[in-house]
Amino acid sequence: MTESLETTTDTTHSGPGGYAAARLRLLQEGSRSGPPRRSALAGLTDQWLAALLTGGAQTAGIGRGVALVAVGGYGRGELSPRSDLDVLLLHDGSADRSALAALADHVWYPVWDMGLALDHSVRTPDEARTTAAEELKVQLGLLDARHIAGDQALTADLRSTVLADWRAQAPRRLPELHALCQERAERHGELQFLLEPDLKEARGGLRDATALRAIAASWLADAPREGLDDARRRLLDARDALHLATGRATDRLALQEQDQVASALGLLDADALLRQIYESARIISYASDVTWREVERVLRARSAARPRLRGLLGGLGGRS
Repeated sequence: MTESLETTTDTTHSGPGGYAAARLRLLQEGSRSGPPRRSALAGLTDQWLAALLTGGAQTAGIGRGVALVAVGGYGRGELSPRSDLDVLLLHDGSADRSALAALADHVWYPVWDMGLALDHSVRTPDEARTTAAEELKVQLGLLDARHIAGDQALTADLRSTVLADWRAQAPRRLPELHALCQERAERHGELQFLLEPDLKEARGGLRDATALRAIAASWLADAPREGLDDARRRLLDARDALHLATGRATDRLALQEQDQVASALGLLDADALLRQIYESARIISYASDVTWREVERVLRARSAARPRLRGLLGGLGGRS
């Protein structure tokens, strides 16, 4: 069902000042942290961006055929205090280009004025699929696409086609993803052995956890589940505390911040924090090893089966 952009939207937080105040109150709430706070921050941001889209569409004279879509971590509803906002302005190609540009400006500029990092794009569904086919990072982000506002049918169609494309292309793209994971591990090291670990990029970190989600979405293999969700949550919680301690969008847990992060998480000291992080990294690394071996086994089996199948079909075709 197509949703009109003229639908009434809660504009409580539509102005930058209103959103900023509500965001600050949320981040200062000592009683709410972890997944509930990340989800609440994503929901608050959704309300703000939805109001911006509605106001911009009315100003630009666009009634239908556009949608605002969250992708990546924002699409998963996992906003850390200093996370980038990864947003796609999706359109069906019917709007005038100048009107579409005005709409985009109406949404992007308030985000920049807030000092928030924004990863944004304006694309039709076909353009989004083409870009995803060319850029693995874009395709991975779109696997977590989530509707914020506007034409729900546009978002739903994009989600279904992107997932279908990913599953069809998995035999080619998963080895590419594996190579990227290995390259990143060589560059950033093993999270469970680092004194100042990068919670996102190091092996066993949040990037690897996201890669496991992408493998599961391909239907070729799935990761061992025991402890995996808790390990990922602990790393996200540590990153939240790190963002609040430093006031910056950083994933590197430097020595001078470790005691403060530990305190924010209710842990005794930096040693207790690192033990928890190392255990989480060990669980994610183990799950990654097992899952990538299964991916390789499945792909080898498929590759071996194709010549046999061609031979069988060829033999059947040659019978009189």
